[in-house]
Amino acid sequence: MNLAAIQAELRQQKLDAWLFYDHHHRDPIAYHVLGLPDNQMVTRRWFYLIPAQGDPSKLVHRIEPRHLDTLPGESRQYSAWQELWDELKQMLAPHTHIAMQYSPNNLVPYLGLVDAGTVELLRSFGKEIVSSGDLVSQFEAAWSAEQIQTHFAAAEAVDTITQAAFQEIGRRVRSGGANEFELQEWILEAFRRKRLVTEDAPIVAVNANSGNPHYQPSSARSAPIREGDFVLLDIWAKQDQPDAVFYDITWTGVVGEPTALHQKIFHIVRDARDAGIRAVQSALSAGQKLAGWQVDKATRDSIDAAGYGQYFTHRTGHSIGVTVHGNGPNMDGLETKDERQIIPNTCFSIEPGIYLPEFGVRSEINMLVRSGAAEVTGKIQEELVRI
Repeated sequence: MNLAAIQAELRQQKLDAWLFYDHHHRDPIAYHVLGLPDNQMVTRRWFYLIPAQGDPSKLVHRIEPRHLDTLPGESRQYSAWQELWDELKQMLAPHTHIAMQYSPNNLVPYLGLVDAGTVELLRSFGKEIVSSGDLVSQFEAAWSAEQIQTHFAAAEAVDTITQAAFQEIGRRVRSGGANEFELQEWILEAFRRKRLVTEDAPIVAVNANSGNPHYQPSSARSAPIREGDFVLLDIWAKQDQPDAVFYDITWTGVVGEPTALHQKIFHIVRDARDAGIRAVQSALSAGQKLAGWQVDKATRDSIDAAGYGQYFTHRTGHSIGVTVHGNGPNMDGLETKDERQIIPNTCFSIEPGIYLPEFGVRSEINMLVRSGAAEVTGKIQEELVRI
């Protein structure tokens, strides 16, 4: 935990304090930002208060008094619920505007981790609870120079594996047959060879299955891949080392020659993706603030203009970090209106899609934001892959 940096940011945002709270590991953000071990038994509530100025304060239960020992600050203890309320009220007495992992109307579920009852309790003390969203972006979603290096290393490996996977599909189709699950297993073995790890298996989806954005093949449910089939590969992985961050892409191709409809839908999605890229790069180069919902609007407007808006059924993109769906701003004006600001050294996907009954197209790239600029970190698909 970088206490000085957190306090400086609190003052910058004109907040009195940042209050962390957990019970049964419900807030993984707190553990990561504070640098707490995540293997402790946590059966009682704890609170940790970082004020904009002055020393932090801890509040822990008497039967679990050591949980916050690695953090600076005076420790208070409680047993009875009345004592918890009294101690918490005293700890918060000097502060009014307090940030927590709270999202108004739960618009950002990744951030809405504090329960409604706790928010009600603190409001009964006369406190104004505000979202810690921009604080979380700064201290949880922004990458170090070392993490950026792991991302580019993962990008090089995953891009190579993706192209090889298309080649393997073609080889298998023309030498006896292939199916989705077998190719998924092939990709996972390639990850092991490259010392990559992932949270879930990659998506290999054929024809109508590619129209399901979160389809997953299995040994019991796997479509064959044949000549003329449309194939979607959604592949994400990171290096197998501490604090490494993910790279996450989606490419599409056709075994043989694509139809006119394949081509048309791919080009609409590609152009929408590029509209999102331009929106990010032009705003940052002009020194303008940019929120996630604005990037979503750029891609969605492009697909709407082409007449396929009803088939674009998910947000444009997500934050990327040590987990594939990170805790920074999502590129979302559909499922939520993500108003969090995009800041330097954060990364996110841009992945518009059109999902028809017979097939679906998604084109996904990753964007890394720098100060006043942004770049796509891997290869960009410009045409359907001819497998």
